[in-house]
Amino acid sequence: MPWRETTDPYRIWLSEIMLQQTQVRTVVPYYLRFIEAFPDLESLAEAPEDALMKQWEGLGYYSRARNLHKCAGIVVREHGGRFPSDAVRLETLPGIGKSTAGAIAAIAFGRDAAILDGNVKRVVARLGAIQGDGSRSGVKERMWELSRRIVMPGRGREIALAMMDLGALVCTPRRPDCPGCPLNGWCLALSGGAPESFPEKTPRRKRPHREAVAAVIQDGTGRFLVRKRPAGALLGGLWEFPGEFLDGDESQESALAKWGGKAGVTGLIPFERFATIRHGFTHFELRLHGWRCAVEGIVPEGAGNWVVREELSHHAFPRAHQILIEKIKEDRS
Repeated sequence: MPWRETTDPYRIWLSEIMLQQTQVRTVVPYYLRFIEAFPDLESLAEAPEDALMKQWEGLGYYSRARNLHKCAGIVVREHGGRFPSDAVRLETLPGIGKSTAGAIAAIAFGRDAAILDGNVKRVVARLGAIQGDGSRSGVKERMWELSRRIVMPGRGREIALAMMDLGALVCTPRRPDCPGCPLNGWCLALSGGAPESFPEKTPRRKRPHREAVAAVIQDGTGRFLVRKRPAGALLGGLWEFPGEFLDGDESQESALAKWGGKAGVTGLIPFERFATIRHGFTHFELRLHGWRCAVEGIVPEGAGNWVVREELSHHAFPRAHQILIEKIKEDRS
């Protein structure tokens, strides 16, 4: 982990944000490329949003990237380019929750701050045999209380790193190494004989399925029509081939016509469905249908931007649209 030995608040903050809901092995190459592109807080604050999103492309949960940009600007403008050193003030910044604030305060500044990320939540739930759904406020507060009690005065950085490693390497979700755990003498879940039953698993809700269409349109010079998603929307700040979600039993052709009507495109003719891509989001499963379309009428300026094939790689696209681009490039070869 290239961020492990540093005390630079910028790099620790960046790594903690990237590690939210993302595994270490996935984060490492993104982190290294990101640091090369934006070596310090000021360069990130001054970067165009498109450049930032391109570096984040493929890492997912894109609101993290937008909050990084906002947070960097606030720290530069309002804090003289220096992160606050205590968890309470850190938590007021965009994208920094309670556990992330504690991790930055402890690891970067040596504060005696508690943390409760996914791995640590599992450790403390087993240590205290804390029953109940960890997403509920009362259960979560009991976990926070135990996490605070574990912090040894003056050893905030070491304890935070040790707890993270303990959860990642020893107190694992399945088949934890209880004999090798340095805390096994204090673990109530182990003494009760059922460490793997903690924390209580929240039943997974079945995610609904949604269908969408994307119109791949080329003009007479070979340029493609793309649009940028609004900042507040799902995948905000990313580029995409324009399209629509299907309503109920609506046909794909009708959904394309619906987009054309909204965008003011006249004479839209879908003539080939060339790809169907499945992609999972947090709250739903998507099936995206890519359609080659011709336009015999007008494409108004507000419908999107025209870019040549080579420029597609300069923009940040969601994963499903990246696959459409790969198929377009395959067809050319």
